[in-house]
Amino acid sequence: MTRRPLGRTGLSIAPLVFGGNVFGWTADEATSFALLDRFVDAGFDAIDTADVYSSWAPGHVGGESETIIGKWMKARGTRDRITLITKVGSPMGEGKEGLSAPYIAAAVEASLKRLQTDVIDLYLSHFPDPKTPYEETLGAFERLVDAGKVRAIGCSNLDAAQLAASLAAAKAGGLPRYEVLQPLYNLHDRTAFEGPLADLCSAEDIGVITYFSLAKGFLSGKYRSEADLGKSPRGERSVRPYLTERGFRILKVLDDVAGARGARPAEVAVAWLMRKPAVTAPIASATTPEQLESLIRAASLALGPEDMARLDAAGA
Repeated sequence: MTRRPLGRTGLSIAPLVFGGNVFGWTADEATSFALLDRFVDAGFDAIDTADVYSSWAPGHVGGESETIIGKWMKARGTRDRITLITKVGSPMGEGKEGLSAPYIAAAVEASLKRLQTDVIDLYLSHFPDPKTPYEETLGAFERLVDAGKVRAIGCSNLDAAQLAASLAAAKAGGLPRYEVLQPLYNLHDRTAFEGPLADLCSAEDIGVITYFSLAKGFLSGKYRSEADLGKSPRGERSVRPYLTERGFRILKVLDDVAGARGARPAEVAVAWLMRKPAVTAPIASATTPEQLESLIRAASLALGPEDMARLDAAGA
């Protein structure tokens, strides 16, 4: 499988990242192990998680996803085959949040312990922290890289102005810069990334791994009316806003392209992202073997220029 360079990190990954937000939440440990086994056997290698996953679930405190990934890597001996991505900064309870140097120093140790590894391949700031200067955060990351605990750094959820400010701070302070961005981007949700932010990433050779690549499951095609919202734990809360005229127009074109290509709508939506010039790889989750097989097929789905143009126009 052709690997893609992840910006200037020196890392390269297959064109699909497994989203670990489901591990320990909608996928129990045994299911998670089976999904990860198949993902790696299919030739993929990058796994994305965060320390906060899945604190939103009843009875959870965060760290559940990292813990399962750590157990799986130890049980299978797969650490050297994995590009391991995790994030820091989201609220973990009891004032544990943000991107201050002391907090990052403590949070990384907790993540390393849960992941049962000595090094994180890509460590991301999860959300902007207006209380902490970029210089402080980047300095904390630099110490982790120097100590061998982190190989490369990046950020999530920064807009163009914020990313530009972080790059300027890194240059002025002689600090490592964010080399990867993890933005919200998919065929439906396009305005936050397309334009200045995508242009900046391309100009600065910043790797891009997109989250909510299937628009919280909407682009899979399984939600086509309010009656379908009960099909998953996040349907009512997260998918309802997509049930609009524009959303249904996008699904219609996905159906048409999928039918012509002998594929499923989710496969077309993921393949569309894989073929966008500014995107290194989309992140997508699966909770069943069938969903994962569909994502695997997306990597080899050949969308032509006409397909891309139709999809672009549907979501415009």
